[in-house]
Amino acid sequence: MNNAKLAAKSHPTHQSIVKLSADISFGGTELVTIAGPCTVESREQMHTVAQNLSGKGIQALRGGAYKPRTSPYSFQGMGEGGLEILSEVRSHYNIPVVTEVMSISQIDAVAKHADMLQVGSRNMQNFDLLKALGSVGKPVLLKRGLAATIEEFVMAAEYVLSHGNPNVVLCERGIRSFDNYTRNVLDIGAVAALKQITHLPVIVDPSHAVGKRELVAPVTRAAVACGADGLIIECHPEPEKSVSDARQALSLTEMVNLVESLKPVAASVGRNISTIGVGVEPTPMYCAA
Repeated sequence: MNNAKLAAKSHPTHQSIVKLSADISFGGTELVTIAGPCTVESREQMHTVAQNLSGKGIQALRGGAYKPRTSPYSFQGMGEGGLEILSEVRSHYNIPVVTEVMSISQIDAVAKHADMLQVGSRNMQNFDLLKALGSVGKPVLLKRGLAATIEEFVMAAEYVLSHGNPNVVLCERGIRSFDNYTRNVLDIGAVAALKQITHLPVIVDPSHAVGKRELVAPVTRAAVACGADGLIIECHPEPEKSVSDARQALSLTEMVNLVESLKPVAASVGRNISTIGVGVEPTPMYCAA
């Protein structure tokens, strides 16, 4: 990693802390969990998700407003309408939101409504986008490309860092393989390697890695055990009715139970799961699913 001048560790204990909010940071002792649906479908959906997850060990919400899809005929997201819903939920429940940005033209709108801008696997080497995100005053969540090497992944982060934004979090989400039983192959070894070669926080997306909800919990616990700084997991009020990635989405109850099951695993590797500073006791706006 000789070319990674900014992402490389300068000494064994060098670890960057990336703040998501005043109370939530990646890279410290707290395990940060981001959860929510693959895509924003409605105002009711996102309020239901926030009501059920806020203050239960989930520190931030996810939800796509712009969706990169393999087929041009698949649902592409609600766009700015989805961003406005995220912003509303963010304010009402006092919980940060993370959402994807797909192009330079979307950066200003996404940054206005979100606390963290996600770069999806398909855009990991969209170098113009990465350079532009270097000028954004918000943290960036960078996902590993479908077939990217560890070095290519780190160097993609270097683009953001070298253009002025030090707040980058890496996300291992599985790489493509010959075996299609799981959606991708979760590279646990890459998580451990990244923790050794870079000071940037590293989180794991088990949902996209395995693609099957019954496999999400075991690999999530493995990710925590091997040193991941956080998680980003898909869940939905009615998983089977999700318009995107229904097969891998957990129910909201399963999501809460999963976080609870992570506590002893996190403790065994010196991590804790905190709810301090996250969520409020809002006046219910929608019935919880």
